[in-house]
Amino acid sequence: MLRVISMGDFIIQIENATKEYKIGAVAFQALKDVSLRIKRGEFVSIMGPSGSGKSTLLHMLGCLDVPTKGEIYPGGIPMSKMSDDELATARNKQIGFVFQSFNLAPTLTVFKNVELPLVIAEMPEWQRQGIAKNLLASVGLSNKVNSKPSQLSGGEKQRVAIARALANNPRVLLADEPTGNLDSKSGKDVMDLLTRLWKEKGLTVIVVTHEPVIAAYSERVIHLRDGRIEKDIAQTQKIHGKTEDVKLKEV
Repeated sequence: MLRVISMGDFIIQIENATKEYKIGAVAFQALKDVSLRIKRGEFVSIMGPSGSGKSTLLHMLGCLDVPTKGEIYPGGIPMSKMSDDELATARNKQIGFVFQSFNLAPTLTVFKNVELPLVIAEMPEWQRQGIAKNLLASVGLSNKVNSKPSQLSGGEKQRVAIARALANNPRVLLADEPTGNLDSKSGKDVMDLLTRLWKEKGLTVIVVTHEPVIAAYSERVIHLRDGRIEKDIAQTQKIHGKTEDVKLKEV
């Protein structure tokens, strides 16, 4: 019988998840017995050194990968019981992705890049064009609709990527090093934008970063090391200056 759990205030739940990869006869555990709950509307940063399991965890949160052991419940449904089509539907309709390298289609205009997920979803033209127009306005790029990605700055490319990630009205926005290819000012502009959209839309935002200044935007910071959660910190969000009122929780 399919076990569906009541999520309450939580949008994602992970129970004792381990991810193991095999390279020839050698097995490597990228994640080790990770348990985690993320609330609806929470702004979470995931930090850790290279090889700590950050990207593996993000991929599993985004239904791009499944655990070798343990279970993940996106929306209360066990991932291990979901078909490939069901996982694809969850990715396309519930989750928006923002990547360090932007991943924009170089031959398409800014408008067409934002519209693309809605074309794939077979939304009527009149409806998707209205959504794309509004999203580009929300990220301050109404004047760039006919530009190609090559004509944009790094910060503008990331804003297009954020608009595209929001096209299907996702419940969760996952950002993998979203400021990694940006200068300090552009990075701040992108994080200010993510913070505004989080507050306005009630999104759950999960950011992978190695920069403490980026993690300071979030309400909660999860530190990974060697595939395990080392610390789970709830913090008062304070974008300018130092983060205060930091509380360490048991994990």
